[in-house]
Amino acid sequence: MIDTNMSLQIPDFTLSPRVDQVGVEERAKRFATRSIKTSSKVYLLKLALNMIDLTTLEGKDSEGKVKQLCYKAQHLHDNYPGLPTVAAVCVYPSMVRIAKKALGNSGIKVAAVATAFPSGQAPKDVKIKDTKYAVSEGADEIDMVISRGKFLEGDYNFVFDEIAEIKEACGTARLKVILETGELVTYDKVRRASDIAMYAGADFIKTSTGKIQPAATMPVTLVMLEAIRDFYYKTGKKIAMKPAGGISKAKLAVHYLVMLQETLGQGWMNNEWFRFGASSLANDVLMQLEKERTGIYQSGNYFSID
Repeated sequence: MIDTNMSLQIPDFTLSPRVDQVGVEERAKRFATRSIKTSSKVYLLKLALNMIDLTTLEGKDSEGKVKQLCYKAQHLHDNYPGLPTVAAVCVYPSMVRIAKKALGNSGIKVAAVATAFPSGQAPKDVKIKDTKYAVSEGADEIDMVISRGKFLEGDYNFVFDEIAEIKEACGTARLKVILETGELVTYDKVRRASDIAMYAGADFIKTSTGKIQPAATMPVTLVMLEAIRDFYYKTGKKIAMKPAGGISKAKLAVHYLVMLQETLGQGWMNNEWFRFGASSLANDVLMQLEKERTGIYQSGNYFSID
């Protein structure tokens, strides 16, 4: 078994904490009821914008589409001074070189999905080659999917070893481990998969590919945030979080940030430690910021749909 965290004592993952379903759903619901002042709302909206991984993962992706996405990442709304950029642009490995060149010295990261995304149904050596190829093309971050079939069979050592080997193949690139929580079904399994991913070397744990429903939900994300908190208390090592799929409205993104602040604290309130996997969220955040700035909503036609 490869252990990329040699100083960590690997636990028995069958003993991962059980999750109180009623309790976690009640706690998640309360985060949506917090009263937020206008100044704090603007801060959170800008923060959410800066945490977005702007994403295109379609079979019809072309060089032109990726270049347009990279342009948008750098020019979200030029008529609004002082806006941050997004955190990253996420593409398939074949598009990494194009994105890297288009983003230039902007500071925006290039993330690449790998390991037979979104199914994960490929031999391990193929997944490792996929990862190494994406890194060689210039990817700063790798988003991998776990082998859900092996996990659901209870073969936790296989899942652990595969993540550890992919982490090794990443070199200096950060690794986001996608659990595909909609296929795991229960909160207990989400918690166990989170623990496996973190001990195996994940830099981020991520809810979903965005290709199946349900994708990210607040209760599932809370379970994962609490797993990160417990891991930090045990090891002193910070792990980042990325909810992905289904977060398209600014108001919902603000609820997620309130939950992040109250669960993990200020140290996680930046794009090094938290991301949103989203495509349409950026435009809704921009519309809300314009509303706060001018008092009127702009039409969605004022913003790029890419």
